[in-house]
Amino acid sequence: MRKSILTRFRSIRTSMIVSFATLIIFALLTFLVLSLRYTESTVLENSTEYTSQLIGQVNNDIDSYINYMENLSFIVANNTDVRDYLFAENLTEQRKNQLQERITALFENVKDTRGDITNIAVIPQTREPLINNGVERLNPYVDVKELSWYQEALKARGEAAISSSHVQNAVQEHYDWVVTLSRYISNRVTPEIGGVFFVDLNYNAIQDLCERISLGNKGYIYILDQSGAIVYHPQQQLIYSGMKQELLSEVMETEESSFLTEDGKLYTISRSEATGWTVVGVSYVSELMAGADSARLVYALTALVLFAAALALAYLLSREITKPIQRLQGSMKEVERGNFDNAAIQVWDDNEIGSLSRSFNIMTEEIQKLMKQSEREQRAKRKYELRVLQSQISPHFLYNTLDSIIWMAEWGKNQEVVTMTSSLARLLRRTISNEQELVTIAEEIDCTEAYLTIQKMRYKDKLEYEIELEDGIGREKIVKLVLQPLVENAIYHGIKYKEGRGLIQIRVFCQDDCIVLQVEDDGKGMDEETLAHIFEQHIRDTRSNGVGVNNVNERIRLFYGAEYGLSFKSEPEKGTTATIWIPLGKDGENHDNE
Repeated sequence: MRKSILTRFRSIRTSMIVSFATLIIFALLTFLVLSLRYTESTVLENSTEYTSQLIGQVNNDIDSYINYMENLSFIVANNTDVRDYLFAENLTEQRKNQLQERITALFENVKDTRGDITNIAVIPQTREPLINNGVERLNPYVDVKELSWYQEALKARGEAAISSSHVQNAVQEHYDWVVTLSRYISNRVTPEIGGVFFVDLNYNAIQDLCERISLGNKGYIYILDQSGAIVYHPQQQLIYSGMKQELLSEVMETEESSFLTEDGKLYTISRSEATGWTVVGVSYVSELMAGADSARLVYALTALVLFAAALALAYLLSREITKPIQRLQGSMKEVERGNFDNAAIQVWDDNEIGSLSRSFNIMTEEIQKLMKQSEREQRAKRKYELRVLQSQISPHFLYNTLDSIIWMAEWGKNQEVVTMTSSLARLLRRTISNEQELVTIAEEIDCTEAYLTIQKMRYKDKLEYEIELEDGIGREKIVKLVLQPLVENAIYHGIKYKEGRGLIQIRVFCQDDCIVLQVEDDGKGMDEETLAHIFEQHIRDTRSNGVGVNNVNERIRLFYGAEYGLSFKSEPEKGTTATIWIPLGKDGENHDNE
């Protein structure tokens, strides 16, 4: 069955918080989107209007500047000396030189007072051109009359003509970017054209006017003339080299005062009726919208605070709603751990959760009763099984021992008969008569030593043994009958099949808060396959006492826990070591002494 999204969370509380958070986020995102769109629209509209005002101001400044230069050119062009130089007949050489000096002095004075003029000159039809201070000459390789600004002056019929920006190459050794203002000078009496007067306006003058305002770090202004040719551009060289393109036709064709492009640029347009020029401001929307960043930040912080407050409220509400469920869950975990004493729930609510809690209390009471009944039955069964296991002594062992006693008695070995009989009595007393489940280590050693004494007397020179008991632990209690089966296993599966005498070493010591009991023999040993199946029942020899190594391991784990027990280490032809780990100072936490 497919799970819903909310049921995939591990708790109802988490599901509630996620649900609340989802609703809150949806509401806040809706608020943010609408607010940001309104803010961005307002900021863009205001920025566009402000940019239009700036571009209009630049246009007015340029009109004023050009108008001033036109008036200046009109005054200079109509100067008496200039007109005499152009139209006077039969000028003597002295008079001509005098006029030239006075005109060039006028030109030089104008240039000195106006730093934005690169060249000022008059080009007569019949006399020598006068340029700047009179020293400079026209470029002999350029036909001035074929230049566009010269032709435009002729077409303007005495009015000032303004060229687009260009490199002025008419004056020798002058190659500056300029805008040329030119007009022809005609005779007041006849339509005769005496010459053309021109002023080269420094490109920097227009640049300064355009750079007075800022359109952001990347924004800029450029100017087009009536034909759509560029008068001024901050990247003039790139434009003329073709490395940069502008939307010239779009600007000239549009009737709007501004438009946006797909690459995020705002084009603001202002047209001059006086000059016919079009001033274009290029702004980047990303920079214009930088003013909205503070608004975005305020909205984001507000949304964050509202989200945190709403989330805290959702957390508190979910905690109050789910608190009874958590109490029920906690009680269930106590029952899962087997702790029924703290499992009962105090029921305060009359809702569905309260009904569940009451049903849970009734259920745990019934389970506790059934568990106690089962424990009593299992305890009785376990004690019975342990007593049966502990009372099992192999008939072969008894027959062989009694045969040995009879044989020694017949031969008159009275001392050996006494020793073997005494050892057998000690062994039977420890294994059969003693009903206690726990014995001291000293008692377990005594029982094992009695068994070893009997076997040593039976096998004579075949068997030797050593017992090492650490001081101070002889009185510690352990599960009875754990060493003797290991010794028996060492004899029948190790020493018996070894050539020559065998040695069994028993060591009992403390290590890492544990009692360690080791039985080591130097017998035949076992291969890995035999060692892997050491705890299986078919390994037990039928002549053993019936309490096999598997039983030893199970009883230790039953009494002390699964982390304790018996392990083997063996190598073929080198011997076997059996090791028992038992907790120090614990008489079996899992053992019930009832």
